[in-house]
Amino acid sequence: MPKGLLKQGWLASARKCISPHFNSRPTDEVSLLVIHNISLPAGCFGLPHIDALFQGCLDTEADDSFAELAGLQVSAHFLIRRDGEVVQYVSCDDRAWHAGISEFNGRTGCNDFAIGIELEGTDSSGYTDEQYHQLMLLTLELMAQYPMINVNNIVGHCDIAPGRKTDPGFSFDWSRYKQAIAVA
Repeated sequence: MPKGLLKQGWLASARKCISPHFNSRPTDEVSLLVIHNISLPAGCFGLPHIDALFQGCLDTEADDSFAELAGLQVSAHFLIRRDGEVVQYVSCDDRAWHAGISEFNGRTGCNDFAIGIELEGTDSSGYTDEQYHQLMLLTLELMAQYPMINVNNIVGHCDIAPGRKTDPGFSFDWSRYKQAIAVA
């Protein structure tokens, strides 16, 4: 992915699936990258339910497990599907609603200054080579556009909401990912 493909916070190569679940950042600061995982229903991949959730139109009767998601207003900036497709829901210049109650380096409300990337997966499912490749490319683009994001400011949801969240889970290969962005 060549540098500069992020225009007004939108990645040119990503499929756009705009979410209504965002608002303006309180400042222009973008200094944290948070890695998550998601699958709907849990452990099922390649279905349209993640897009529907982030767009606020999930049919909560489509699966019994969706009942608890009724009325939930949540989004992420990006989703990387199992096949490597990158989907963008919110401009990186805006605040997506992905971190919830969170803290990083003594600062609360990580949504204010973070970009959230969801990986289609579960804590235990492992991630595909395509996902790691796209995550590395996307991370490098974000680091180029938002210089306050560096290797020390890339965390899992579990790191900013310990005890509440576990993603991206033990199956995420942090060493592989961090080596890839350091070598590139």
